[in-house]
Amino acid sequence: MNQPALECLSLSKSLGGKPVLRSLDLSVQQGEVVALVGASGSGKSTLLRSIAGLVTPDNGSIRIQGDTVWTRDSAVAPEDRNLGLVFQDYALWPHMTVRKNLSFGLEVRRLPRSEIAGRVDHALDITQLGPLAERRPSELSGGQQQRVAIARCLAMRPRLLLLDEPLSNLDAALRDDLRTEMMRLIRLEGITALYVTHDQVEAMAVSDRLAVMDSGSIVQFAAPQDIYAAPANAFVARFLGGFSPRDSARAPICGRQ
Repeated sequence: MNQPALECLSLSKSLGGKPVLRSLDLSVQQGEVVALVGASGSGKSTLLRSIAGLVTPDNGSIRIQGDTVWTRDSAVAPEDRNLGLVFQDYALWPHMTVRKNLSFGLEVRRLPRSEIAGRVDHALDITQLGPLAERRPSELSGGQQQRVAIARCLAMRPRLLLLDEPLSNLDAALRDDLRTEMMRLIRLEGITALYVTHDQVEAMAVSDRLAVMDSGSIVQFAAPQDIYAAPANAFVARFLGGFSPRDSARAPICGRQ
């Protein structure tokens, strides 16, 4: 069996004395897109940020492609985990061009110039940002800026892509279009992704498997259609209560074919 791309084992975290993650286990396979959903405060973003190294758990372990990146006794720095991060805030360098935003992280890694140029050109090409390569973020729309943030991650070739409500700042029509394009790129590049969203329709549309969280635990982890057809408990049924198969039919499904 192939080694998982991500393993969280007995992961726990408390904030202000309140448990946020409760001995949580999660295993994500190579090339899989997993959506994390749940009510506000269920632990979705804390889990994502723990994997990224932005939050320090209390107990447990985190492995990425078999490499242990966090235990209570040892931790790999966030910048050394080779992860891609896409958040609501595009986090672009305002004084840099699109091309420079893509190349900066690679330059910090001191990769050969020829490799940097090849990665940046590839990312610009597949995201169709080539004509905008010399513009600065202030000259781009919100959707274009988010495409730059995605292209930057693609250029880094991360072992794992973490997305925390990446499209929530965009209007509905643009959000649907960019979601479809973003997932096309993730599938094209074969990237493993963990996607946090509060939107059940979006979660169903992007994921191979859906992890429903409640009070710091994953209460059901399965294919979206299986969860909708057979919710594990009353909470899952209530949480997905506003979703119907007709919504799924309208959403652009981006799962594996």
